[in-house]
Amino acid sequence: QVQLQESGPGLVKPSQALSLTCTVSGGSIRENSNYWNWIRQPPGKGLEWVGYIAYSGQTYYSPSLNSRASISRDTSKNSITLQLNSVTPEDTAVYYCARLVWPSGFDTWGQGTQVTVSS
Repeated sequence: QVQLQESGPGLVKPSQALSLTCTVSGGSIRENSNYWNWIRQPPGKGLEWVGYIAYSGQTYYSPSLNSRASISRDTSKNSITLQLNSVTPEDTAVYYCARLVWPSGFDTWGQGTQVTVSS
Protein backbone atom coordinates (compact mmCIF):
# COMPACT_ATOMS: atom_id res chain seq x y z
CA GLN A 1 0.00 0.00 0.00
CA VAL A 2 1.42 3.33 -1.10
CA GLN A 3 1.79 6.00 1.56
CA LEU A 4 2.80 9.63 1.14
CA GLN A 5 4.36 11.89 3.75
CA GLU A 6 4.93 15.59 3.23
CA SER A 7 7.62 17.52 5.09
CA GLY A 8 8.98 21.03 5.07
CA PRO A 9 9.15 24.31 6.96
CA GLY A 10 5.94 25.55 8.45
CA LEU A 11 6.87 29.21 8.13
CA VAL A 12 8.47 31.02 5.20
CA LYS A 13 9.18 34.72 4.77
CA PRO A 14 7.77 36.66 1.81
CA SER A 15 9.99 36.69 -1.31
CA GLN A 16 11.83 33.55 -0.16
CA ALA A 17 11.60 30.10 -1.71
CA LEU A 18 9.50 27.32 -0.27
CA SER A 19 10.69 23.71 -0.50
CA LEU A 20 8.54 20.72 0.41
CA THR A 21 9.33 17.04 0.12
CA CYS A 22 6.96 14.13 -0.35
CA THR A 23 8.43 10.79 0.67
CA VAL A 24 6.77 7.82 -0.98
CA SER A 25 6.69 4.38 0.63
CA GLY A 26 5.13 1.13 -0.52
CA GLY A 27 5.68 1.84 -4.22
CA SER A 28 8.11 3.31 -6.72
CA ILE A 29 7.80 6.82 -8.08
CA ARG A 30 8.92 5.38 -11.44
CA GLU A 31 6.01 2.96 -11.71
CA ASN A 32 4.22 3.30 -15.03
CA SER A 33 1.16 5.53 -15.23
CA ASN A 34 1.83 7.13 -11.84
CA TYR A 35 1.69 10.92 -11.62
CA TRP A 36 2.87 12.60 -8.43
CA ASN A 37 0.98 15.80 -7.75
CA TRP A 38 1.21 18.75 -5.45
CA ILE A 39 -2.14 20.28 -4.47
CA ARG A 40 -2.79 23.04 -1.99
CA GLN A 41 -5.70 24.46 -0.07
CA PRO A 42 -5.55 28.07 1.10
CA PRO A 43 -7.49 28.90 4.26
CA GLY A 44 -11.20 29.11 3.56
CA LYS A 45 -10.81 28.13 -0.10
CA GLY A 46 -10.97 25.05 -2.25
CA LEU A 47 -8.25 22.77 -3.51
CA GLU A 48 -5.80 24.21 -6.04
CA TRP A 49 -3.66 22.00 -8.22
CA VAL A 50 0.00 23.09 -8.33
CA GLY A 51 1.63 20.60 -10.69
CA TYR A 52 2.92 17.09 -11.16
CA ILE A 53 5.94 15.03 -12.02
CA ALA A 54 5.21 11.89 -13.98
CA TYR A 55 6.73 8.43 -13.65
CA SER A 56 8.81 9.37 -16.69
CA GLY A 57 10.14 12.53 -15.04
CA GLN A 58 8.03 14.84 -17.18
CA THR A 59 6.61 17.82 -15.31
CA TYR A 60 3.61 20.07 -15.77
CA TYR A 61 2.52 23.10 -13.76
CA SER A 62 -0.50 25.26 -13.19
CA PRO A 63 -0.20 28.38 -15.36
CA SER A 64 -1.60 30.44 -12.49
CA LEU A 65 1.71 30.12 -10.64
CA ASN A 66 3.52 32.14 -13.31
CA SER A 67 6.48 29.76 -13.58
CA ARG A 68 7.30 30.02 -9.87
CA ALA A 69 6.90 26.29 -9.24
CA SER A 70 9.39 23.52 -9.90
CA ILE A 71 8.92 19.82 -9.12
CA SER A 72 11.80 17.38 -9.06
CA ARG A 73 12.43 13.86 -7.86
CA ASP A 74 15.11 11.83 -6.15
CA THR A 75 14.75 8.25 -7.29
CA SER A 76 17.34 7.03 -4.76
CA LYS A 77 15.17 8.36 -1.94
CA ASN A 78 11.85 7.72 -3.71
CA SER A 79 10.79 11.27 -3.04
CA ILE A 80 9.29 14.28 -4.80
CA THR A 81 10.22 17.89 -4.07
CA LEU A 82 8.23 21.05 -4.73
CA GLN A 83 10.04 24.37 -4.87
CA LEU A 84 7.96 27.52 -5.04
CA ASN A 85 9.89 30.74 -5.57
CA SER A 86 9.11 34.33 -4.57
CA VAL A 87 6.34 33.36 -2.16
CA THR A 88 3.73 35.82 -0.93
CA PRO A 89 1.11 35.52 1.82
CA GLU A 90 -1.26 34.25 -0.90
CA ASP A 91 0.82 31.07 -0.98
CA THR A 92 -0.21 30.26 2.58
CA ALA A 93 -1.99 26.92 2.43
CA VAL A 94 -2.03 23.29 3.42
CA TYR A 95 0.07 21.53 0.81
CA TYR A 96 -0.75 17.95 -0.17
CA CYS A 97 1.14 15.35 -2.13
CA ALA A 98 -1.18 13.03 -4.06
CA ARG A 99 -0.81 10.15 -6.48
CA LEU A 100 -2.82 9.92 -9.66
CA VAL A 101 -2.90 6.61 -11.46
CA TRP A 102 -3.83 6.99 -15.11
CA PRO A 103 -6.61 6.53 -16.12
CA SER A 104 -8.25 5.81 -12.75
CA GLY A 105 -7.59 9.09 -10.96
CA PHE A 106 -6.33 10.20 -7.57
CA ASP A 107 -6.09 7.30 -5.14
CA THR A 108 -3.60 8.24 -2.44
CA TRP A 109 -3.05 11.46 -0.52
CA GLY A 110 -0.61 12.54 2.13
CA GLN A 111 -1.88 14.07 5.35
CA GLY A 112 -0.84 17.56 4.22
CA THR A 113 1.55 20.09 5.67
CA GLN A 114 0.69 23.65 6.70
CA VAL A 115 2.81 26.41 5.18
CA THR A 116 2.44 29.99 6.32
CA VAL A 117 4.07 32.87 4.49
CA SER A 118 4.63 35.72 6.87
CA SER A 119 7.34 38.11 7.96
